[in-house]
Amino acid sequence: MDSGGFNEVIHAPTRLRICALLAEAGEIDFGVIREALALSDSVLSKHLKVLEQASYVQLRKGAVNTRTRTWVRLTAAGAHAFRAHVDELRRIAASADHLPA
Repeated sequence: MDSGGFNEVIHAPTRLRICALLAEAGEIDFGVIREALALSDSVLSKHLKVLEQASYVQLRKGAVNTRTRTWVRLTAAGAHAFRAHVDELRRIAASADHLPA
Protein backbone atom coordinates (compact mmCIF):
# COMPACT_ATOMS: atom_id res chain seq x y z
CA MET A 1 0.00 0.00 0.00
CA ASP A 2 1.34 3.41 -0.95
CA SER A 3 1.78 5.51 2.18
CA GLY A 4 2.59 8.81 0.47
CA GLY A 5 0.01 11.60 0.18
CA PHE A 6 -3.73 11.09 -0.07
CA ASN A 7 -4.70 7.67 1.28
CA GLU A 8 -8.06 6.11 0.38
CA VAL A 9 -7.85 3.58 3.24
CA ILE A 10 -7.29 6.21 5.92
CA HIS A 11 -9.55 8.87 4.37
CA ALA A 12 -12.84 7.22 5.37
CA PRO A 13 -14.06 9.45 8.23
CA THR A 14 -14.19 6.75 10.90
CA ARG A 15 -10.76 5.36 9.98
CA LEU A 16 -9.33 8.89 9.92
CA ARG A 17 -10.66 9.46 13.44
CA ILE A 18 -9.30 6.10 14.63
CA CYS A 19 -5.86 6.94 13.27
CA ALA A 20 -5.98 10.40 14.85
CA LEU A 21 -6.76 8.88 18.26
CA LEU A 22 -3.99 6.32 17.92
CA ALA A 23 -1.46 8.89 16.68
CA GLU A 24 -2.15 11.00 19.76
CA ALA A 25 -2.35 8.31 22.42
CA GLY A 26 -0.31 5.37 21.17
CA GLU A 27 -1.92 2.08 22.18
CA ILE A 28 -5.61 2.27 23.10
CA ASP A 29 -8.08 -0.28 24.40
CA PHE A 30 -10.77 -1.27 21.89
CA GLY A 31 -13.52 -0.17 24.30
CA VAL A 32 -12.00 3.27 24.72
CA ILE A 33 -11.96 3.78 20.95
CA ARG A 34 -15.54 2.48 20.71
CA GLU A 35 -16.75 4.92 23.36
CA ALA A 36 -14.72 7.89 22.09
CA LEU A 37 -16.15 7.52 18.58
CA ALA A 38 -19.62 6.29 19.63
CA LEU A 39 -19.40 3.16 17.49
CA SER A 40 -20.80 -0.32 17.84
CA ASP A 41 -18.37 -3.20 18.31
CA SER A 42 -19.12 -4.52 14.83
CA VAL A 43 -18.57 -1.19 13.06
CA LEU A 44 -15.30 -0.57 14.90
CA SER A 45 -14.15 -4.13 14.20
CA LYS A 46 -14.79 -3.71 10.47
CA HIS A 47 -12.79 -0.48 10.30
CA LEU A 48 -9.94 -1.97 12.32
CA LYS A 49 -9.88 -4.98 10.02
CA VAL A 50 -9.42 -2.70 6.98
CA LEU A 51 -6.61 -0.83 8.75
CA GLU A 52 -5.02 -4.10 9.89
CA GLN A 53 -5.14 -5.58 6.38
CA ALA A 54 -3.32 -2.47 5.15
CA SER A 55 -0.70 -3.04 7.91
CA TYR A 56 -1.59 0.32 9.45
CA VAL A 57 -2.66 -0.98 12.87
CA GLN A 58 -1.69 -3.86 15.10
CA LEU A 59 -4.10 -5.51 17.50
CA ARG A 60 -2.89 -7.12 20.72
CA LYS A 61 -5.06 -9.31 22.91
CA GLY A 62 -4.57 -9.94 26.60
CA ALA A 63 -6.44 -10.63 29.79
CA VAL A 64 -7.35 -8.08 32.44
CA ASN A 65 -9.16 -9.43 35.51
CA THR A 66 -10.02 -12.62 33.59
CA ARG A 67 -11.59 -10.63 30.74
CA THR A 68 -10.07 -10.62 27.29
CA ARG A 69 -9.10 -7.16 26.09
CA THR A 70 -7.91 -5.90 22.73
CA TRP A 71 -5.48 -3.04 22.40
CA VAL A 72 -4.85 -1.22 19.14
CA ARG A 73 -1.85 0.77 18.00
CA LEU A 74 -0.61 2.33 14.79
CA THR A 75 2.28 0.53 13.13
CA ALA A 76 5.24 2.54 11.84
CA ALA A 77 3.73 2.25 8.35
CA GLY A 78 0.36 3.39 9.69
CA ALA A 79 1.85 6.39 11.47
CA HIS A 80 3.73 7.38 8.31
CA ALA A 81 0.62 6.94 6.14
CA PHE A 82 -1.51 8.96 8.57
CA ARG A 83 0.99 11.84 8.72
CA ALA A 84 1.33 11.86 4.92
CA HIS A 85 -2.46 11.86 4.52
CA VAL A 86 -2.93 14.73 6.98
CA ASP A 87 -0.16 16.69 5.22
CA GLU A 88 -1.92 16.14 1.89
CA LEU A 89 -5.27 17.27 3.35
CA ARG A 90 -3.57 20.42 4.64
CA ARG A 91 -2.06 21.03 1.20
CA ILE A 92 -5.46 20.61 -0.44
CA ALA A 93 -7.11 22.90 2.10
CA ALA A 94 -4.40 25.53 1.65
CA SER A 95 -4.94 25.52 -2.11
CA ALA A 96 -8.57 26.46 -1.47
CA ASP A 97 -7.31 29.78 -0.07
CA HIS A 98 -6.56 30.77 -3.66
CA LEU A 99 -10.13 30.21 -4.87
CA PRO A 100 -12.41 33.21 -5.42
CA ALA A 101 -14.91 33.71 -2.60
